[in-house]
Amino acid sequence: MGNNRIKIFIYYPIILAVVLATGIYLGSFLSVGHLPSVDGESSSENTKKITNLLNYVLEEYVDSVSLDGLTESTIISMLEQLDPHSSYIPASELEATNEQLDGNFDGIGVEFNIINDTIVVVSPINGGPSEKLGIRSGDRIVTIEDSLVAGTGVKNQDVISMLRGERGTKVKVEIARRGAKKLITFRIERDKIPIYSVDAGYMIDDVVGYIKISRFGATTYDEFAEKLGELRKAGMQSLILDLRGNPGGYLNAAISICDEFLSDGKLIVYTEGRARPKDSAYATRKGDFQKGKLAVLVDEGSASASEIVSGAVQDNDRGTIVGRRTFGKGLVQEQVELADGSAVRLTIARYYTPTGRCIQRPYSKDEDYYADFYNRVDNGELYEVDSISVDENERFVTPGGKVVYGGGGIIPDVFVPLDTTGYTEFHSQLISTGVLREFAMNYSSQKRSELDKYKSATDFRDRFNFTAADYQKLIAFAKDKGISITDTEKAKPEVLNNLKALVARSKWNGAGFYPIINQSDKTIQAALETLR
Repeated sequence: MGNNRIKIFIYYPIILAVVLATGIYLGSFLSVGHLPSVDGESSSENTKKITNLLNYVLEEYVDSVSLDGLTESTIISMLEQLDPHSSYIPASELEATNEQLDGNFDGIGVEFNIINDTIVVVSPINGGPSEKLGIRSGDRIVTIEDSLVAGTGVKNQDVISMLRGERGTKVKVEIARRGAKKLITFRIERDKIPIYSVDAGYMIDDVVGYIKISRFGATTYDEFAEKLGELRKAGMQSLILDLRGNPGGYLNAAISICDEFLSDGKLIVYTEGRARPKDSAYATRKGDFQKGKLAVLVDEGSASASEIVSGAVQDNDRGTIVGRRTFGKGLVQEQVELADGSAVRLTIARYYTPTGRCIQRPYSKDEDYYADFYNRVDNGELYEVDSISVDENERFVTPGGKVVYGGGGIIPDVFVPLDTTGYTEFHSQLISTGVLREFAMNYSSQKRSELDKYKSATDFRDRFNFTAADYQKLIAFAKDKGISITDTEKAKPEVLNNLKALVARSKWNGAGFYPIINQSDKTIQAALETLR
């Protein structure tokens, strides 16, 4: 199974080995100047103990120490004892953290976390420079501009300062990737990081529409509603909603999208915590797509808000969930801003699907919570549906009689194994080094006048084909870049399809990329069979 760790990413848009770090979260926001007070003699005694210890260290420690540093370390350590998603955000990082769902900035386009003194890529931002070059979640950044950053005590703000920069400038990073024997070098050209969360919406055929949502941000519902309206006008009767690789985001965006699918009064989700009463969200109006057939695509990178949507659809027997088991993030965080401009995101509740499932998977501080993806590879779950373990104590039944399970993500109704049949080392190197994208950009620039002859992305998809000479030029280009030239004939169909999608993206963005790259997507093919 070890070789599969190299194979699994070739045709796979985004796999999250680490989910829900900076900028991706669920919950409401409070902007207050202080933490709420806690009554009780025991709390008072413990507070005195912490204060006295801090004062003792400040007054008596052999070297000078920073009170700010000690305080932040104490807060971080305390939150780490709770769950994987409660976190502390220093004042210097809060604005940049919130930007990832609400704003835009120039940079390389990765969400990251510092784990064990190492910069770990949580997810490349869809459509950003890093995603286009093939940087993957779980990658570990070892050097930036030839300076070692792994094991050096690097902080979030240090990473942001090094990776952000003016659009058009470049930064060199070296990445350690599980399964790769040597560091992989990427030269990333900084760009404006896209803030749109609906990457594509188009008609697959005369009656089936497709919408891809990469995350749930402030504008997601408006973007989705606009695409939905366009597709309905085009004759859409069935919809494929693609939430694969979507790490979540705003709870309200997920609820609003569910409202388009469910009839008035249907339960969408509810939250409940020890100190928080049950709070339920229901469909409230006539949605714009309550009757048509619906398939929701998910995988191990679909988390939180993605799981709310897929759980609501599944539990209300509204549509079919297609793909692989989702991440399993069922905890709700609330952000509390502190007086100094820093913030705490504290887990204050669990969310439950309409049947009463909490899909949060188990976690323990003694386990590597973020290694779950690789565990799924090792136990064969990505390839065999029978490898998915379920807890019979978490067994629920939908109104239509379907058996569903909680305690570890959403298990799809139609399982689709991860496809590695077309894997080749040549294609892998073309992607990881950025050579394929570079060739596509050069080709697009050289052939701009020819590309302008195509009326639309669909016209380009249906009529354009590369010549044999084009492929030989790509091989020669790759050889000059140091790529090993092996299995080029076996790689040819997938390489050219990927290249065509990249050329289309250079002109039509996601509207050009997805209609082409999806043509060989087995999960979409399974969804089409289900809908038809």
